[in-house]
Amino acid sequence: MARLRRRSCITVTALVLLILVVTVVLKSFAPEDSAFGSPLGLELFPDVRGVGQNDVTIPRDNKVDTKPDQTNMNDSAQPDKDAKLEAALRKFSPPNYNLHAFYYTWFGNPQFDGKYIHWDHPQLPHWDVKVAQGYPQGRHSPPDDIGANFYPALGAYSSRDPSVIEAHMQQLRTAAIGVLAVSWYPPGMKDDNGEPMDDIVPLLLEVAHKYHIKVAFHIEPYKGRDETTMFTNVKYIIERYGEHPAFFKHKTNTGKLLPLFYVYDSYLLNSEQWAKLLKHTESTSIRDTPYDAIFIALLVEEKHKRDILTAGFDGLYTYFASNGFSYGSTQRNWDLIKAFCEDNNLMFIPSVGPGYIDTSVRPWNFQNTRNRINGKYFETALSAALEARPDFISITSFNEWHEGTQIEMAVPKTSQTAYLDYLPNKPGVYLEITRKWAAIFGGERKRWQE
Repeated sequence: MARLRRRSCITVTALVLLILVVTVVLKSFAPEDSAFGSPLGLELFPDVRGVGQNDVTIPRDNKVDTKPDQTNMNDSAQPDKDAKLEAALRKFSPPNYNLHAFYYTWFGNPQFDGKYIHWDHPQLPHWDVKVAQGYPQGRHSPPDDIGANFYPALGAYSSRDPSVIEAHMQQLRTAAIGVLAVSWYPPGMKDDNGEPMDDIVPLLLEVAHKYHIKVAFHIEPYKGRDETTMFTNVKYIIERYGEHPAFFKHKTNTGKLLPLFYVYDSYLLNSEQWAKLLKHTESTSIRDTPYDAIFIALLVEEKHKRDILTAGFDGLYTYFASNGFSYGSTQRNWDLIKAFCEDNNLMFIPSVGPGYIDTSVRPWNFQNTRNRINGKYFETALSAALEARPDFISITSFNEWHEGTQIEMAVPKTSQTAYLDYLPNKPGVYLEITRKWAAIFGGERKRWQE
């Protein structure tokens, strides 16, 4: 019995020593200044305690005032907070303003919006009635069942929650993304499943500025969008937001400092109508007015190249993260598209994404799913974009959860709904990949300009 006890003691001691050695080795692999030590990667920002934990007072009507609180911003503690934030930001790579990420503010929850918005997205039926009958239909039921194949680390959040916007800016900075391109509808207008979002922009600009991030506008195909309403709405954006220090402007080859607008589904309007807005020769043109800007069209089909040119656009982007889904999103076409742009003095902005899966909202759309392959799909897309020597690179997306293109942090989720996750990698793996390629892109651009 004594010999058995000695053997047991030796075994236990050896096991304890093995655990200690493994722990020490694993700790040695974590970078000292890693931004991803906590589940949300926020420990470098001591004044932000995570979603739902900031000092935000919710009015009884469940709505939050998204205008910056000037009283709080000017209180005696503000300079100290600003100094701490600046010190934290110095630990990160500088933002790359040639790297843009598409950003969505259409999410809502009962705490801030009185109801769930977009997280309860319906399952869309297939256009063929016979096919549609073979797939589920109905709405998702948050917070455990959301309209996404992954689950966000921040939960079923509201885009109006100041602490969510703060956390998003922190994640964007860890990724070295310099510009977020916010999905935008005119005041009072919305997408089919959301609510008006323009009133979120002032707070978005304020928080982005704190983190040295710029904001561009991704103009959606709102009802009645044509050359006349586009002029009106561009004028509105520039007059309302154009003087804010976080409002993105780009210096053109002619030395002008101009705003940049992405125009989603630009092909819905014919080139003759666009030309009335974008050609210098037209009396209704926006060119050489205080509202002139860089207008970027969406390239879907090959024939759209000529349409974009004759319409008077300044460049094109490809948006879709599913390689092969469209002519524009097919990576093997990017060299040809770049050559066309160079020949016609157009900007080329390829769009890259970490993967694609939208079967939570389009349950029949398996053919367009693109597996993330633990980050390899994203890195392949980024490499292909760099080979084409683009003017900018756009990322689809920071948080388009419905289509599974997000680089925002996601976590494993156990519920009746089966979710994908980023395992065996960390929740911030796609931010880390983005930061790595932001640095490579920055270095390559310097080399191209030599």
